[in-house]
Amino acid sequence: MSTPFPFTAVVGQDDLRLALLLNAVSPAVGGVLVRGEKGTAKSTAVRALSALMPEVDIVAGCRFSCAPAAPDPACPDGPHEVGPGVQRPARMVELPVGASEDRLVGALDIERALAEGVKAFEPGLLADAHRGILYVDEVNLLHDHLVDLLLDAAAMGASYVEREGVSVRHAARFLLVGTMNPEEGELRPQLLDRFGLTVEVAASREPDQRVEVVRRRLAYDDDPDGFAGRWADEETAVRARIVAARKLLPSVVLGDGPLRQIAATCAAFEVDGMRADIVMARTATTLAAWAGRTEVLAEDVRQAALLALPHRRRRNPFDAPGLDEDKLDETLEEFGGGDGSGGSDSSDGSDDSGDEDPDPDGPDGGGGQPPQEGPDGGNDDGSGESSGEVPAQGEPSESGQAPSPGAGEQAPVRATEPFRTKVLSVPGLGEGAAGRRSRARTEHGRTTGARRPQGALTKLHLAATVQAAAPHQRARGRSGPGLVVRRDDLRQATREGREGNLVLFVVDASGSMAARQRMSAVKGAVLSLLLDAYQRRDKVGLVTFRRSTGEVALPPTSSVDAAAVRLESLPTGGRTPLAAGLLRAHDVLRVERLRDPARRALVVLVTDGRATGGPEPVALAGRAARLFAADGVASVVVDCESGPVRLGLAGQLAGELGGTAVTLDELRADSIAGLVRDVQGNSRRAA
Repeated sequence: MSTPFPFTAVVGQDDLRLALLLNAVSPAVGGVLVRGEKGTAKSTAVRALSALMPEVDIVAGCRFSCAPAAPDPACPDGPHEVGPGVQRPARMVELPVGASEDRLVGALDIERALAEGVKAFEPGLLADAHRGILYVDEVNLLHDHLVDLLLDAAAMGASYVEREGVSVRHAARFLLVGTMNPEEGELRPQLLDRFGLTVEVAASREPDQRVEVVRRRLAYDDDPDGFAGRWADEETAVRARIVAARKLLPSVVLGDGPLRQIAATCAAFEVDGMRADIVMARTATTLAAWAGRTEVLAEDVRQAALLALPHRRRRNPFDAPGLDEDKLDETLEEFGGGDGSGGSDSSDGSDDSGDEDPDPDGPDGGGGQPPQEGPDGGNDDGSGESSGEVPAQGEPSESGQAPSPGAGEQAPVRATEPFRTKVLSVPGLGEGAAGRRSRARTEHGRTTGARRPQGALTKLHLAATVQAAAPHQRARGRSGPGLVVRRDDLRQATREGREGNLVLFVVDASGSMAARQRMSAVKGAVLSLLLDAYQRRDKVGLVTFRRSTGEVALPPTSSVDAAAVRLESLPTGGRTPLAAGLLRAHDVLRVERLRDPARRALVVLVTDGRATGGPEPVALAGRAARLFAADGVASVVVDCESGPVRLGLAGQLAGELGGTAVTLDELRADSIAGLVRDVQGNSRRAA
């Protein structure tokens, strides 16, 4: 086993190290989610934490790490007698993103369970992580069914394995630590709220600090053992401080004053539910113990808020996590009384409070989102280009298919308010990644049939198994009540659920869109579809076309909010090279099909159907569209044509694509045109 990088040798990242240490002192804080760009020592710090964790006492030979002083009465390896145990280091178990359900929760031998009634159980990663650390790198890419299992285990402190009426339960209490790069997609809200604390990390911009990072890393790579030895004293000191803080923690008093500050802070920032209050209370108490105090102070409450609330402030996927520190300080000061009546000073002067209320005049109500690079999904603190409220007009003057040479570029316009869209799905039955859009064969969902297992059996179809074994009972010499089952009798349940698709947006950004002041509505529609893609666990991509070319504004990614950022800053102007945009989108799909052949694509073309530039631009666009139909790619055209005179070009283009056309109004879920519209794809793509 290689020597881990010393925790105390990590340069900077003070919030990250503090959050990890607080959870080492008190796992009840609820774990840590570490968000940040690649190469910021996220994984290094997490892996280094395991070396600082105090050793745990376990029952000798127990695969489920039962405590000898209080063994789990339901332990599959039990029952255990209370008595002395053995010590071992606390484990750090890594959960791979592509792990199977059986690898996570454990596997039950179905054949022995049916034939012999024996619960032959092989523990999974949740059992290994009990009383230790469960680390999930790239946690935002974790499959939904694994997320559900993690949520259940974290909530109940136990893992349940159910296989057709045969069940095994074991304790599973662990420190959950996840790392993620937001550029690759956001985390499912249910799991996001399950993390007690969150930390944003970024590489230092200070040259001296960056030099020290490189110096230490090179020294570690040259001689890991020697480097670790030079930091041994610091590691020992931190380990001893963790032990001391654990002993002090039960003596820490959370008074009425700090508790009132916690409640007022959570109320002021409008967090959902009561979990934030509980996490803040536990964090503030642990901070006091870490500082060697038995009393919680206002500074502990403030630090706890900075760690526990940012990820609970999000109202939609395109909101950046963050906290308005000025508002936090005002709330703590207002409710800073130590006797539970901390708000009395401000309540004396209700007239003054009325003057102060309008102070945070931002429309987010003190959402506290820190400045980000680029606009953030239509929020007014985005790129600072507020001049785009009214789209500029003038240069583009194309009507119908007439070219408009010399059209000027228009300033980006802001999207209209997003709305709930109709369900657009790919026809047929796929086998792609689990999601919530199109029908697919999946590991989870309703049972539709049975088949012989290919590899390990994961989902038993009991009726089909009994039916396969029943005719052979006399030949197998059955004499008792038990059913004699052989491996050839086992049948795997086939299930149908939903998959996530690649939703590729192809957006007309030419001058005709800006000239008719439609781009704001178009962006609002695409933003609404992006929100729908986020909820349905899709990958998304963005291709735009204007002037003379099509451009890949965003390659296919799981980061839907990255697509929203690119959309918000999208300029318009110039000709309408519709064929070039379609050809570029076709090329994107070709490459993506090689990378992920199981994920089916849905092309959403947003245009009025007009095409300009070059000879016969409409005919050329039709030929490009027929390439999608030949490949069986599902598609929908969002018709942006407006005005009293309509040419119907978008509908013709949808026919060439082999798809269907909807107007902007019909795209709304509450439209009278219907509740659900399936995309008409080529029959060769249908199962």
